[in-house]
Amino acid sequence: MAKTVLISCVSSKLTHRAKAKDLYISPLFKYNLRYARTLNPENILILSAKYGLVPLEKEIDPYNQTLNTMKDKEIKSWAEQVIHELKKEVDLNTDEIIFLAGSRYRKYLIPHIKNYKIPLQGLGIGKQLQFLKGKVQHE
Repeated sequence: MAKTVLISCVSSKLTHRAKAKDLYISPLFKYNLRYARTLNPENILILSAKYGLVPLEKEIDPYNQTLNTMKDKEIKSWAEQVIHELKKEVDLNTDEIIFLAGSRYRKYLIPHIKNYKIPLQGLGIGKQLQFLKGKVQHE
């Protein structure tokens, strides 16, 4: 059973094309990425509102799009694309998927995934940062 971490995109980005792992510059994203690495997953992928499922090393352009402003129908369509891409990377029946992403990013993905964890579920941004800082302080 492989382990994959999915991190949602954030609005704070560089103003130029960059590798996905470098494009997102908010403290929340940076701590999510540091925490994800401590979990020793086989893969870390970004859930991008514009690009779908994005590998950390893939170069992408900055964008101004979020699932938070999309209609339900648009989010469902986005989720279908992500599940299609995710099936190429993981086994949705046996692999462990760890979500470091808000409910809008998870809602239509979870029904397709048998084995998942949501360590930050129910926490506001401040509590998420507090949790993540505590987990990576000795890294």
